[in-house]
Amino acid sequence: MFLVEMFQRKTTMPTAAEALAGRNEPIETAVDHVVNGRPLKPPFAEGLEIAYFAMGRFASAEVLFWGLSGVHVTAVGYAGGLTPNPTYQEVLSSLTGHAETVMVVFDPLKISYDALLKVFFESHDPTQSMRQGNDIGTFFRSAIFTTSDVQTSQAEQAKDAYQAALKQAGHTGKIVTAIAPMKAFYYAEASHQQHAARNPGARSGLKGTGVRFPATG
Repeated sequence: MFLVEMFQRKTTMPTAAEALAGRNEPIETAVDHVVNGRPLKPPFAEGLEIAYFAMGRFASAEVLFWGLSGVHVTAVGYAGGLTPNPTYQEVLSSLTGHAETVMVVFDPLKISYDALLKVFFESHDPTQSMRQGNDIGTFFRSAIFTTSDVQTSQAEQAKDAYQAALKQAGHTGKIVTAIAPMKAFYYAEASHQQHAARNPGARSGLKGTGVRFPATG
């Protein structure tokens, strides 16, 4: 019975009454990006924008973005949940409601939000609910957390466009990616920041559908 309960918990979002209490103070994290040396936390230079993507293991997802021309800095953390300032282990309990999330700070004059959405949709399977491959849990769900009405509109349009592309390719799955305004982003512990650079050859649980995002413009 306990094992059944734990499995259900991993794929079911907690209620406010079930959520862990968390803490008032942020947990300790890294100061600078391991790869490019830039500060992980704001203030960022004027004109830069921020995007947030949840697409499975954040260690595997972050590396997809930090090398893109026009991306200023990336960091990983927790978003979309109930528990303030959660730890990694608390998130993995499925009792915080958070998703493993990548923060992407970018220069819109050098790379568009649409280009980032293309990477997001092509690099994981947005039709899998509360999982990516063998990585199962609410914290591995597919989600886009937006920072403006413009981002929300673009994300919704991109979701519809990729759904059409999947259908045209004969993929029967329905995209389950959640799109919601960013409420709070909590930085993950230092050991998780730029994990792929710290641990070359580490396993990646991400696998796309093989369907290309439709060309725009």
